[in-house]
Amino acid sequence: MPSAALTIAVDGAARGNPGPAGAGVAITDGKGKVVQEIALFLGETTNNVAEYAALLCALQASAQLGAKELRVQTDSELLARQLSGQYRVKDPTLRVFHALVEQLRKGFRRCEVRHVPREQNRAADRLANRAVDAGLRAAAKPTSIPTPLQDPTQRTFRFDTP
Repeated sequence: MPSAALTIAVDGAARGNPGPAGAGVAITDGKGKVVQEIALFLGETTNNVAEYAALLCALQASAQLGAKELRVQTDSELLARQLSGQYRVKDPTLRVFHALVEQLRKGFRRCEVRHVPREQNRAADRLANRAVDAGLRAAAKPTSIPTPLQDPTQRTFRFDTP
């Protein structure tokens, strides 16, 4: 089991806004050892929703790991400032995500979310973009089309899978 305090890098990525999006989470223990990495394809959504989705994934994973204290870093100024109360959450969708985050944060003794420059958030950025790439590759694969077997009177179809 990891230490009770974890450092977490979170990032969301969307190609277009909205567009194909992913969430990336890199969780490390107090000694900097990688405990868990998450790359989650989200489908089509906005970058801000992807940022919140990454944080929600991080909080859930940290709770499952038994963490008591979290130091979360994000390169999203909007996310960090909304969670600190500096910015109001106006968008109705983000309000729902914000409420979920606040509820999950209560499960930890301490949960600090701070803004960092993009260069300091490369691990999470890499994971978020990996998720988008994987989602786009999966979507680009041709679907199986049923083709009749040799006997045209037969009602059975064969599915050729790539």
